[in-house]
Amino acid sequence: MSRALCALAAVAILASGCASRRAVTQLETEVGRLRAELAEMRIVQEVSARDLARVAPQIQALDARTSETQSSMKGLSDEIARLTKRTDAADTALGETRARVEALTASPAAPAAASPPPPPAAPVERPRVPAAPAPLVPPTPRSGTPDQEYTAALATFRSREHGQAVLDFIDFIAKNPRHALAGNAQYWIGEAYWAQRDYRQALVEFERVSEYGPGKTPDALVKIGLCHARLRDVTRAQQAWQRVIREYPRSEAATMAQSLLKTQAAVRR
Repeated sequence: MSRALCALAAVAILASGCASRRAVTQLETEVGRLRAELAEMRIVQEVSARDLARVAPQIQALDARTSETQSSMKGLSDEIARLTKRTDAADTALGETRARVEALTASPAAPAAASPPPPPAAPVERPRVPAAPAPLVPPTPRSGTPDQEYTAALATFRSREHGQAVLDFIDFIAKNPRHALAGNAQYWIGEAYWAQRDYRQALVEFERVSEYGPGKTPDALVKIGLCHARLRDVTRAQQAWQRVIREYPRSEAATMAQSLLKTQAAVRR
């Protein structure tokens, strides 16, 4: 009887040991996954900080261009005012000229009765007077230049009004599809969805960045890989990062992609 009890105790100890090992293995797997996500979050923060740092000089340049445009508009308004004054003066002079012409072409006074009637005078042809030029009308000011609209949309994004920022960037691209900043606008649409944790829609938007040129394509590929990683598709994430390294080896995005690949490799060991 004592031997049977000992055997049962041994079986119970072995079973509890197996369960403990499974629990430890699961815990180690979960810790590894959390470490990978933390590493990705650090890299995402670095990418966002770098993008915002790049945007600051662009905003300064756009502000400078806006100031130049406003100065040019002021100079144009002053020139229009001067031309308007000159036009008014020309209208006044033209009115006086017309009055003098009418006075000169009026019929002369009748001669005395004793004098013989003079021969009929030839009809006097009235000189043609040029019509007064139409007054200059100042051009209607626009609601904003493309650069100003892009800057406003970016300010909305930085204020974390992501839904409105998406609408503003979409409107900018619709009106300026060939603008140099169209690719940047498309990239920030993807960033807005990423900030809202809508990784599937963010993936769609980041994949459209390349349609507007290669300018923001490397950064978009990094975020495409991160979207795939969030959606548990590690293979596609690695393919996106490898493409950055292969096609844009000297870019900062390639350095980010290498760090992400190393992180993924360390987690999967």
